[in-house]
Amino acid sequence: MPRPQLAEFMRRMEPNSVAILPAAREATRSNDTEYRFRQDSDFYYLTGFPEPDAVAVVAPSRGERYTLFVRPRDKEKEIWTGRRAGVEGAKERFGADAAYAVEEFQEKLAELLDGARNLYYRLGNGNPELDQTIIRQLARMRGRGWRGVRAPQAVVDPGAILHEMRLVKTEEEVALMQRAADIAAEAHREAMRAARPGMKEYEVEALIEYVFRRSGASAPAYNTIVGGGANATVLHYISNDATLRDGDLVLVDAGAEYEGFASDITRTFPVGGRFSQAQRDIYELVLDCQEQCIRMVAPGVTLEEMHERSVEILTEGMVRLGLLRGDVKKLIEEGEYKKFYMHRLGHYLGMDVHDVGLYQRDGQPRPVEAGVVMTVEPGLYIAEDAEGVPDEYRGIGVRIEDDVLVTAEGHRVLTDKAPKRIEEIESLMAR
Repeated sequence: MPRPQLAEFMRRMEPNSVAILPAAREATRSNDTEYRFRQDSDFYYLTGFPEPDAVAVVAPSRGERYTLFVRPRDKEKEIWTGRRAGVEGAKERFGADAAYAVEEFQEKLAELLDGARNLYYRLGNGNPELDQTIIRQLARMRGRGWRGVRAPQAVVDPGAILHEMRLVKTEEEVALMQRAADIAAEAHREAMRAARPGMKEYEVEALIEYVFRRSGASAPAYNTIVGGGANATVLHYISNDATLRDGDLVLVDAGAEYEGFASDITRTFPVGGRFSQAQRDIYELVLDCQEQCIRMVAPGVTLEEMHERSVEILTEGMVRLGLLRGDVKKLIEEGEYKKFYMHRLGHYLGMDVHDVGLYQRDGQPRPVEAGVVMTVEPGLYIAEDAEGVPDEYRGIGVRIEDDVLVTAEGHRVLTDKAPKRIEEIESLMAR
């Protein structure tokens, strides 16, 4: 059976239109080895088909409404790289009305496009060969109009439909995201239990990703960040090769991918198991900011409103701690807070870590609605060489991040199984 998302996509397409959606392609890592394959999110969302080099054609007004072009079965190649669904599997297992070898796509393209009012296709999607194939075919068809060939009148980005669908999660998708969140939360707990002075950051990374795989996740949802000490002040630090030192904090940003959906959690905790007073000062300010912002999450709020509130809370706190000096309102107007809080409060989350969906409509911030999942992740990052700050705060980086579902009544924190209160963290690390 085709996925229900495919039926909804067909319902939202303009009448008498055709959509062409390509799968991801394998990418060479070096010489004759490839990166681990991950399917294109839009393609997987509609089809569930997990193999590379496929093409889906969606034509709701025609007899064959859903066609897959796939790699055919090949016994010799399957010995090396695993079994393929093949043409028959595309129909029997993935619900295609028709299926062909992907090599036949080009010769059938004119027939697929002829008479369609619009073509839904994303140009510049990372597959320039397919782009050129479609562009050349459209040009040929337009040149043969005198023969009765009818080329599509417009090429439309399918993301205008697909990404709105993906933004609002179904109950089934929320359940998958909850599982991804639970797996990541368990990995963060294991990291807190295991971390100790003298460990390498990559040992913590390896433990986290072991828990992911042990629990059924397909992979990390993004490159795992384990930053000890001043490394935590580098927002996207991924070297993970330094030694964890007693007295330092370690910032861990790690999420699991489960059945195509991502989780995204950041926790910051003391390597030696106890927060110093300076670390507590920064941590409690970030935690208070995060909890206040999470309480704002409800239908109708905008991410812009939440970000602005996070800036107010953190700037007030930075003045109180002596990180900034001056009038809070003026510091915000002049952007002085960006010395230590340089990113946004959060982003959409779903199949992609920074998920699809418009953040603005008609030039205005977009209110969220029930079914949207977002991250809430304030942070403060005080570099070792920061000027004009109390010495005890230098080299401290703190970020706290949770995944939050907007519900009709307000919100639900999907990642609440990952400890974040100081007493919870210290208790867990004392075991």
